[in-house]
Amino acid sequence: MANKLQPNSCVTGKVRLSYVYLNKPKKNEAGEDVWSCQLLIPKTDKETLDKIKACIAAVKTNANAINKWGGKVPGELKLPLRDGDATADEFPERKGCWFTNCNAWQRVPVFNRDREEIMDPTEIYSGMYARVSLDFYAFNNSGNKGIAVALVGVQKLADGEPLGGVRRDPGNDFEDGYEDDDFLG
Repeated sequence: MANKLQPNSCVTGKVRLSYVYLNKPKKNEAGEDVWSCQLLIPKTDKETLDKIKACIAAVKTNANAINKWGGKVPGELKLPLRDGDATADEFPERKGCWFTNCNAWQRVPVFNRDREEIMDPTEIYSGMYARVSLDFYAFNNSGNKGIAVALVGVQKLADGEPLGGVRRDPGNDFEDGYEDDDFLG
């Protein structure tokens, strides 16, 4: 039986994950543990972009959100969807994509295509492709007002070229046919 999503919730199409903290959390500015990732959404994926825009619109008309913002939608509302082409010189993986960051304050399950939870942490990394379940919500922190994205769950669809922080196989460093002259013995 499928869950009925709320107007502020959606499941993406195939996106690429970057800055993945799904195996272990990272600390946010307040020192709290946060599980998170960045979604790279191809600009050609109109269906996912339309879902996200509908969620943002739903939050903007939600009475609780409007109360959180002081009774009206702010003119300088911070929105979660950003143009990756604007930062593609520094982050080339964002070229041709929209991106958004999403967070959770508890561990988020990552499932395979068969909806079985992935237990091997090496299968979860920046660069993999996935569908992602998201909730959008209003925030008002120290005068910053906007819409943020909560990470609900992840379904890995495919492996991809790992992004950033990739280590080489150190075993390959020793393939030079070294000969031991045994100068100590």
